[in-house]
Amino acid sequence: MKKTRITELFGIEYPVIQGGMVWISGWRLAAAVSNAGGLGLLGAGSMHPETLLEHIQKMKAATTKPWGVNIPLMYPEIDRLIEMIINEGVKIVFTSAGSPKKYTQRFHDAGIKVAHVVSSSKFARKCEEAGVDAIVAEGFEAGGHNGREETTTLTLIPQVRRATTLPLIAAGGIASGEAVLASMVLGAEGVQIGTLFALTQESSASEAYKQRCISLEEGDTMLTLKAISPTRMIKNDLYKRLFDAQAQGASVEELRAILGQAASKRGIFEGDIDNGELEIGQIASAIKDIPPVSEVMERLKKEYQEALLKIEE
Repeated sequence: MKKTRITELFGIEYPVIQGGMVWISGWRLAAAVSNAGGLGLLGAGSMHPETLLEHIQKMKAATTKPWGVNIPLMYPEIDRLIEMIINEGVKIVFTSAGSPKKYTQRFHDAGIKVAHVVSSSKFARKCEEAGVDAIVAEGFEAGGHNGREETTTLTLIPQVRRATTLPLIAAGGIASGEAVLASMVLGAEGVQIGTLFALTQESSASEAYKQRCISLEEGDTMLTLKAISPTRMIKNDLYKRLFDAQAQGASVEELRAILGQAASKRGIFEGDIDNGELEIGQIASAIKDIPPVSEVMERLKKEYQEALLKIEE
């Protein structure tokens, strides 16, 4: 894979970023990705501050390569979290689920590079105004929480590329070297990969969740919960209850009651595949094994080079 502004910005060997996924992206996964030449991210969204601190300290012991933290800006204790990240000397932060305008300067003052996740060219322009260092443009194929626009990655990337001059990272539905190359042809300079890394040996997701994901067929994930926050999840018993309730005009409060407490933890981390919220990307149906991260990275590099040779023939 070629060097880009993304590899230069983050000091990494390959333009591959591991998504900071809730209940999945702990220090083992992030360190494995960083050690393999990509950029590993800790997923702060499902961690109490004390838990994140523990993972940060373990990351420092597990790798000397660059790594970062993903922070949803709607995090309940966001100011405490930011202060801790600054105090611990974290050098890279990916932000999502909120406006980057409020916190980007604070991160920059601490010498931290900032990337922000968007789902439209409109929000990409706002990111440039906020002064972020890079943009992640995520199509609605991605797992978990999505933009309301429902724009696919193939459509989104070239539009965001035209809207901003910032280094651009493509996300959503990327799980092969061919997809990495396609993203770059469309104008991206790096990729953020979630689902493929979620289904690795180092991922902190439960084995039951991983096995359910690699058994999926096309169409087994759907975008739902649009009244709350559009979320891509597997069609299990919980999904069916939510679908039926929405069809009958359920209120936001009624939908939250069906979800219950800690629905994603129940599904992803604890392995309740029937009644938990099983967030995963659409591309999961193409993944049929659970390899170590090192093998995933080797596959991506090999597939990328083979795809490049085909184009050049």
